[in-house]
Amino acid sequence: MKVRGRLTTVRRAAEGDADLLVRWHADPDVARYWDDEVFTREEMVERLRRPDVEAFVIEEGARPVGYLQVWAEGDGYGLDMFLIPAARGRGLGPDAARAIARHLRFERGCSRVTVDPYLWNGAALRAWRRAGFRDIEEREPASEHTARWILMEFDG
Repeated sequence: MKVRGRLTTVRRAAEGDADLLVRWHADPDVARYWDDEVFTREEMVERLRRPDVEAFVIEEGARPVGYLQVWAEGDGYGLDMFLIPAARGRGLGPDAARAIARHLRFERGCSRVTVDPYLWNGAALRAWRRAGFRDIEEREPASEHTARWILMEFDG
């Protein structure tokens, strides 16, 4: 499956992407946004096989530039995403997020698409807002969040 934005293409991640994803997560400038999680190749392959999470690679042209994951959440879907440092600041993240959120809403017919960025991550907050997400509610740290975060919902 491929979802096309104006600037990006979002395609399903495959086992062949595992080494690339391991390298990306090992980059401190990526890991810091994912609670410093790093993975071995075997762990990444297992993550790609999770039945409850769809993993995607974001491409600019034919070049992989980021990762996006989707999981079912109640009557909708939740998203997580990162771009590699060299791809940031050009609108690629908002483009990919908007494309996948529209796909989930209008192709799959889900009623709600949400994201949950940390409040300290100003760049992510701006990117999600540019993609069409609006602030819903600030929340305290919980099992999957190590700092205050905000629930945002796609409005597009």
